[in-house]
Amino acid sequence: MSKKRREIPIFKLPIIETHCHLDYLKEEELSELLSKSLAHGIEKIMTISVSPNNLQTVVDIANNHDNIFCTQGIHPHDAKEWSNEAEKIIRSNLGNQKVKAVGEIGLDFHYNKSGTKEQIEVFKKQLEIAIEFEKPVVIHTRDADKETMEILKEYAPRMKRKGVIHSFTSTKELALCALDLGFHLGFNGIITFKNAEDVRDTLRVCPIERILLETDAPFLTPIPYRGRENAPYYLPFIAEKVAEIKEVELETVLKTCYQNSKDCLSL
Repeated sequence: MSKKRREIPIFKLPIIETHCHLDYLKEEELSELLSKSLAHGIEKIMTISVSPNNLQTVVDIANNHDNIFCTQGIHPHDAKEWSNEAEKIIRSNLGNQKVKAVGEIGLDFHYNKSGTKEQIEVFKKQLEIAIEFEKPVVIHTRDADKETMEILKEYAPRMKRKGVIHSFTSTKELALCALDLGFHLGFNGIITFKNAEDVRDTLRVCPIERILLETDAPFLTPIPYRGRENAPYYLPFIAEKVAEIKEVELETVLKTCYQNSKDCLSL
């Protein structure tokens, strides 16, 4: 007989989902997902663009729902798809009040789906756009700590708004560098995984005032629902785990991370 999964907790305080990909979800209709998320205290949701193909898609989703916001940016996997037309769309959409950040941008030398030079060039171009439009950034970095630190040290002094390194799984060195430069760190279901003690160690040294809660749905579903498609309504499990790891009251996590989301991403 299979063990029944624990029900998703509902808190009295609201939660903001700072990073997910609503247009990638397959198992639920968006209306159903949003209704369930609201029922579990998810007050606002940020859906993230990653390629020229979904720049307008995420804007359309945000425009059609009061509590959904979005970003504009090209993921390092798709850096090879950068074009003048993509840049034109990004720049045009950044004037929309529902577009809160430039992202998901950065470097990924693990998969190298785009060339190293292409990734660095496109990352820098988008940082320049963020500086010009005074927008925070949502950064993806994997197996590129040295280069990410070098670039952030170069650009951060000119950034009026900093942003977040989302789904943080890099070294403590990068974490401390990013924190010193004024960035936030995003944590998701990975902190519940058995073999993620290094990520939990980073969470322990990250000031609670610099933590953002995210799911990265439909990926990285937290325990006890790992194996299912992820969704914003699983955020309560992440909030609980942050409280446990940081050894603070859950209410403190909810209140602080809610304010962090507003301060960092104007959500």
